[in-house]
Amino acid sequence: MSLGVAVIGLGVGARHLEAYRRHAHCRVVAVCDHDPQRAAEAARTVPGAVALTDALEAIRSPGVEAVSIASYDADHHGHALAALRAGRHAFVEKPLCTRPDEVASLAAAARPGTVVASNLVLRAAPFFVELRRMVAAGELGDVYAVDGDYMYGRLHKLTEGWRGADPEYSPFMGGAVHMVDLMLWITGQRPQAVSAVGGDVCARGSAYPGDDFVAATYRFASGMVGRITANFGSVTRHHHVLRVFGTRGTAISDDAGVRIHTRRDPGGPVTDPGLSPLPADKGALIPEFVDACLGRPNGLPGLAHELALVEACCAADAARRDGGWVDLPLAGRLKSGMGMPIGGRAAGAPAGA
Repeated sequence: MSLGVAVIGLGVGARHLEAYRRHAHCRVVAVCDHDPQRAAEAARTVPGAVALTDALEAIRSPGVEAVSIASYDADHHGHALAALRAGRHAFVEKPLCTRPDEVASLAAAARPGTVVASNLVLRAAPFFVELRRMVAAGELGDVYAVDGDYMYGRLHKLTEGWRGADPEYSPFMGGAVHMVDLMLWITGQRPQAVSAVGGDVCARGSAYPGDDFVAATYRFASGMVGRITANFGSVTRHHHVLRVFGTRGTAISDDAGVRIHTRRDPGGPVTDPGLSPLPADKGALIPEFVDACLGRPNGLPGLAHELALVEACCAADAARRDGGWVDLPLAGRLKSGMGMPIGGRAAGAPAGA
């Protein structure tokens, strides 16, 4: 069995391409990029692959059964929707989409048996895989709080790169989505409501019109509380922080390493499980995606999880923009805001609103 694949976007998508090239059950049919030279260079590394600059042409190419989408964030929904409507499986860089109406359209377009996955690659990190097992086994007791910080440490990519040029770019959706995903994936819970605030101190005075820092608080039916931040202006190296607090133990991953606490006593033992909080590479989830497409056992969370994750991030952006608490699932509650930017401030809103 083999899977015919098209790869769209050859920036980070080059990592996708390499993962498909290494896979024994994949054949790359088409590579696509808006830069024809980049597409041609990539095609030369894959015998038989055609180089294209039109994403829709790549999706519809004969022999393509699955599409790997690594285009700009704002294009993810359109490319994923076209893939689903063409009956293709879709592997999409995060975020899968960025608006509540896009969530609904992807849900409606997905056919039975079609695989949709988003490249939330921290799911492949050995420490987080083990932490998910520990939580499911009750080894940390009842989880009552999750803290996640996305420390980007690359402010220039917001103020000078394509992100800042997109009036709807959301630091929460573009960065904190990783931490929201881990919170939902590790605990197996979905939030009931979210509130959020944002600030623009670090990017103030630049061409970027929105917030560079967002902090969200999620409520869960179990009583668990989640606190997630997107910190694009941090004077740090790029890294992630995750803390999972249970009644019997606490798991921490930060720039000091990973560790498990099992006693409240300050002198109590702290365990280092010796597992990495990072995946092997940015294509680490692709083997599971291929297995799913070929009907084999796999560890993908499924489309319902992917869409619930986007809704949770959309709701945080809406709460930051409008104030107050936003209930989940959205179920049409944001219809009035579907045409509004989620990354920048609403018209007339004060700085930091």
